[in-house]
Amino acid sequence: MGNMIRVGMADLNICKAPDAITTLGLGSCIGLTLYDPSTKIGGLVHYMLPDSTQIKNNTKIAKFGDTGIRELYKQVIAAGANKNRLVAKIAGGAKMFEVSGLSNVGNIGERNALAAKQVLKELGVRLIAEDTGLNYGRTVELYCETGDFLIKSVGKPVKTI
Repeated sequence: MGNMIRVGMADLNICKAPDAITTLGLGSCIGLTLYDPSTKIGGLVHYMLPDSTQIKNNTKIAKFGDTGIRELYKQVIAAGANKNRLVAKIAGGAKMFEVSGLSNVGNIGERNALAAKQVLKELGVRLIAEDTGLNYGRTVELYCETGDFLIKSVGKPVKTI
């Protein structure tokens, strides 16, 4: 078993087998992995918001889906992953609080999940599994040896997607 690399909120990193990579406490945030099963190179971004286009001078690339996913894509390819073999998995995007009325705040998780699908489509990366929505937090771990993406939630069995 290799090292476990931790990714914080609004952060991203890459890993190679035998290492694994994890991020804790995804609520409405999305944990998105890119993985090349042949080179066993993977990466994980933990983004909080779908879209950076409303922000001037976005220096926090990994905070936003649109810029974070593209940056992760660049980094895994730079590390030796083949863009034609890359596959993506996502988790998170929960609706963490009930919001009354037409506020978008309660829907940020759903918008985050949609952003992932949009950017992956632009990059030509297949989304092969997801565990999103509902109303609970998730901790995720990507094992680069196998490509397994483990999802852990309080009071629930561990799920592998």
